[in-house]
Amino acid sequence: MDRLIYLDNAATTPVKPEVLDAMLPYFTEKFGNPSSVYSFSAGNKEVIEANRQIIADSIGAKANEIYFTAGGSESDNWALKATAEAYKDKGKHIITTKIEHHAILHTCEYLEKQGFEITYLNVDENGMIMLDELLASIRPDTILISVMFANNEIGTIEPIREIGMIAKEHDILFHTDAVQAFTQVDIDVNAMNIDMLSASGHKINGPKGIGFMYIRNGLKLRSFIHGGAQERKRRAGTENVTGIVGLGAAVKLAMSNMAERTKKEILLRDYLIERVLKEVPYTRLNGHKETRLPNNANFCFRFIEGESLLIMLDMKGICASSGSACTSGSLDPSHVLLAIGLPHEIAHGSLRLTLSDATTKEDIDYVVESIKEIVDKLRKMSPLYEDFVKDK
Repeated sequence: MDRLIYLDNAATTPVKPEVLDAMLPYFTEKFGNPSSVYSFSAGNKEVIEANRQIIADSIGAKANEIYFTAGGSESDNWALKATAEAYKDKGKHIITTKIEHHAILHTCEYLEKQGFEITYLNVDENGMIMLDELLASIRPDTILISVMFANNEIGTIEPIREIGMIAKEHDILFHTDAVQAFTQVDIDVNAMNIDMLSASGHKINGPKGIGFMYIRNGLKLRSFIHGGAQERKRRAGTENVTGIVGLGAAVKLAMSNMAERTKKEILLRDYLIERVLKEVPYTRLNGHKETRLPNNANFCFRFIEGESLLIMLDMKGICASSGSACTSGSLDPSHVLLAIGLPHEIAHGSLRLTLSDATTKEDIDYVVESIKEIVDKLRKMSPLYEDFVKDK
């Protein structure tokens, strides 16, 4: 393989050198357990709190509202299950959407088996929820609204500020899965009336196995993992100091260059979208054209299978995906693409390309030329395309 072009940054990202350098001492010289009483370990407790403050500042929160977890899926599970347990006497109704990450959807399925009722909001053809439908779904027993900040597959950014306002006006808790949006767009938990927020380190050039949950002060959520008294008695287990340091370093770096980085990504993203739509016929862009993540481009190519496209792109050194990394082994079409109204045969031909600050215009040009060649080759082998051309 002559070259490697990595365009699957929504799945995971490489750890930045600066982040790794910050982490290394905590594998060896500074390995102490922060819960120990001697001074050698006390320094690690201070390091944890310093990084907690960095993360809190990045979303306009207080340091004591940040809880370290193993990642986005754990944080999502904690938000839904702990809210359900704590507020079940008030009601057993939860509102979410049909396009959430499976960490939310599968948790909702679990809660339905525990007697909770879940309303799954529809989205429009761009993947945007309808606020009037949200309002109409609210009931006296609604205890939680959980809507992702931005979709991990098609990149659409939801109207989070408006959702937060609606939740606050109706005295309902509001959680958002911000795994894809964190450090990609501005987030202010107070201005947006967000009560809980999930995020993950490995999506922002930090290490895997670390994330955080923002929980607004005053919420009566109980422990999610029982055991020791770590994380103010809400999340037991010896703190992942190395991961926390890496997460803090990644957040600090991402926030320091967010404006410049996202501006570059948007320019390249739009260049990619323009070329693909113009040069590859019978192609559609999935997700909102403007209100989308800076680095996300998602397409459907008619008359081909996305899996074949991915394999042939891989042979050219291009890493991409057809949707969520968590469902990449599934032969079923994306639940997100079906939710925006695409028929199965079109949804099967999807391709998600997610850029980074390392992506270049030359990379995009190579990828577009490769897509054109591969799609043309696959369509020539498709009887559906052959029939379509004959009918034309």
